[in-house]
Amino acid sequence: MGRGLFGMMSPSSRILHCLLLLVAAVCGTVISLPDHLVCNLESEAVSSLSQNDALTLAKRISENCVITHRKCPKTGEERMLPFQVAVALISKFHEFSPETLTSLGQVAVGLSVTQIESRIRNEDLLASLPPLSKVRGWNAQQAGAVLRKLFRSGYQMEDGRSLAALGSLVAGLEEDRLQGLPPSMVLEALKVPGFATQLENLSPSQKRVFVDKLITATGGFEGLVKHIPEELAPYVPKSLLVPVGEFNIQDLSRQPWTQEQAAVFFDDVIRTVHNFSSLSASILHGFTCAAASNLNTERLQELAKAMKEKKVQLGKDQLLCLADRLMLRGMPQEFNDYPEDLVLFVSPSDYGAIGSCKEYFARVGRANVDLLEKGSSQRKQLLAEALDCLKISGPHVNRENAEILGRLACDLSAEYFKTSGRNLLKQLTECRSFSPDQAKAIQVLLCSGNTPVGPPSEWTSSTLEELSGLFPVFDHCILQKIPASVLMPRLKCFLHKSHLPRKDLAALGKNLRSPRHKRATACAPDRNITDQEAQDVLLPIEYPDPEELQACLGDEVLLRNLGFLSEYAFSDEQMAVFKEKLDKIYPDGYPDSVLRNLGGFLTLMGPEDVKKWKFNSNETLAALLANEPPSDLAAAIISQYIDNGGPLDAEALNAIGTDYICLLEPAQLKKISEEAIKAAEPLDPSSCNQTTKDILYPKAKRAFSDRHNPPYYYDLIKPYLGGAPGEDLRALSKDNVNMNISTFMGLRKDAVLKLTPSEVKALLGTNLPDLKNQKDNSPLKEWIPRQKQSELDRLGFGVSGGTPDGYIILPPSNKRPAQTSGATGGLALHLFPSLLLTVSLTAFLS
Repeated sequence: MGRGLFGMMSPSSRILHCLLLLVAAVCGTVISLPDHLVCNLESEAVSSLSQNDALTLAKRISENCVITHRKCPKTGEERMLPFQVAVALISKFHEFSPETLTSLGQVAVGLSVTQIESRIRNEDLLASLPPLSKVRGWNAQQAGAVLRKLFRSGYQMEDGRSLAALGSLVAGLEEDRLQGLPPSMVLEALKVPGFATQLENLSPSQKRVFVDKLITATGGFEGLVKHIPEELAPYVPKSLLVPVGEFNIQDLSRQPWTQEQAAVFFDDVIRTVHNFSSLSASILHGFTCAAASNLNTERLQELAKAMKEKKVQLGKDQLLCLADRLMLRGMPQEFNDYPEDLVLFVSPSDYGAIGSCKEYFARVGRANVDLLEKGSSQRKQLLAEALDCLKISGPHVNRENAEILGRLACDLSAEYFKTSGRNLLKQLTECRSFSPDQAKAIQVLLCSGNTPVGPPSEWTSSTLEELSGLFPVFDHCILQKIPASVLMPRLKCFLHKSHLPRKDLAALGKNLRSPRHKRATACAPDRNITDQEAQDVLLPIEYPDPEELQACLGDEVLLRNLGFLSEYAFSDEQMAVFKEKLDKIYPDGYPDSVLRNLGGFLTLMGPEDVKKWKFNSNETLAALLANEPPSDLAAAIISQYIDNGGPLDAEALNAIGTDYICLLEPAQLKKISEEAIKAAEPLDPSSCNQTTKDILYPKAKRAFSDRHNPPYYYDLIKPYLGGAPGEDLRALSKDNVNMNISTFMGLRKDAVLKLTPSEVKALLGTNLPDLKNQKDNSPLKEWIPRQKQSELDRLGFGVSGGTPDGYIILPPSNKRPAQTSGATGGLALHLFPSLLLTVSLTAFLS
């Protein structure tokens, strides 16, 4: 607990905080505490221990606790000890012998990089490898420092067992050394019990290197699926998951495949399996419309039941397809046995065949309504129909109706929150976001105490857990009333796990500060920031004044703890302090070690700063872009990487991803190889400009040419089809691909204009009816007038606007049509001579 935060506590809260210290005083020392209290220690409680007592306590901590940076207490959860306690215990020692390192056990995770490099002899580190390899929670910098000394001491990785002996330290393997590992060594190491679990903490780029080695060592789909550990499975490229020959479904089912991976082999699996319930959720969520079209109604119903049984989460397009297929013969009587979210794509009138409107909206309330965009016409219509069904004409909602509304309550106006907040509180905790008016209504409600959980001053840890979904809207009125002993542990957890923007988190921290807080102009003797305090997520609240932060944070502490500090919720003014310090330390540009740990500080940088950076490592590129910089800054980072000689290989493409692929210039795009596209995670350039699509499509086509069998090839090439010419689309129309409407509408207009109605029908398959809702959008609105109405009628979905029989349809120009609003008018002028000829012939013949 920080010094400033202790002063914020009420007298009763201070008593609670001191309880452990008082118990320790009665018992004589904290090492006399019972085992069930040891994990509740704070760093202050161990500050006066001797070295012997510190080792004794370290042993008990290793036996009873999990040391973590993220103390998020929950009922029944494993006992967790704050990381700062380990740091405090480590500070008792100036040198670390093999005996000391062994005795520290799990507490060794508190070693800093400086301590590893300067206070442990190489030979002592080598002798201490067995206990150090079992320490949980090393970060990459710590593990890297240990391994550098280990290799300098003469340690050799000669076989799989010597690689596996690194244990949790494997996270510190540098890229060059990792790339140099023989594939057979990696395969052998993964067969050593317990080693695979150590790979969980590797970076994504490290995991992909292990996957590449394993691909080479196993030589094919069946061997790869058999030997890949679950920690690496999500990183296998889609293009390598095409089944070849026989395969073991049990091996497939035990892996946590992503939805995109599972989609590749989903069709093969369901053709092979008789009992769909035997499949794992990670296979079932690979459901594709193409595969569904090959199942009869009975089998599709069995599949839907298995999905609900395994609680499979499907996407919007998947659910739309499943609903359309299941509803072909009307509302199934067993609909309630299908996935919960399916109800969002069935109308209340259709559901009326098997249940009441209340039953329907109760199901909608339990479903994930966020599959529908908030504010969309569909969500607005659902809410309006729900209020009508429940006969809610004003802002009062009783508890029974609140339960029925469920997540639909998130769309109610602020007036409902003000009037019926007591009854809606449970539902509001599940909302993902609120409008400013909604948030204000919730703040007034909670601060008033007129809720089932009572006033904030009486809240407990379980109350905060119950209200965790509303944490982002807590304001000063609420936060100042919650007992500090209740708030601070939960606040740490929230700040670590929250996906809120940094500015929102900083505003939350500001609400905790006293409005009478005096600004400091210098650093008081007891306010110098130590390593231990720099690793506390509440530091922005402890040091709210930029001037004090500037004065109390030393350069060495900053650099040692940059990875921690850059993730905290500092205000813009506080963050400016860090940039000023870093610019002073590195006036000619930041090194890779800093760039990889910039985190939230990246928002302070501009293109001029980026030009000073001399990095060309794709690992550094990935670390920078993982911070989600704005487009102009991301473009500058990518260009600097390429200009410095960084290759656009698979790892670079994974770092750039769909979010930033559209930023690449044509000259940069041309440097991407087919091999890189094949090995990279799926990219989706569908929102890019046409030039980007046209460059990437032929590269992707060549990359996946060895998978030119439906549905595998289509699944791989689909994101790139926005650059496909008409002849390639015509070829796809023969492969029963069941193209969804969003993919079709993203095709090149000139390519679509070359397709006949029968080819469009074959291309869309079961999704053909969706065309009707897109008839006024490009490229469909330009395609329709070019088709004979009689051929459009044969499609069977009621689209008009085609050319009457007897008219001559001119083929589209080879030149891509210009984007003008007069396209249809221009077509009419072209048709005028044909119309005149038709009228003349008719008159002559009559």
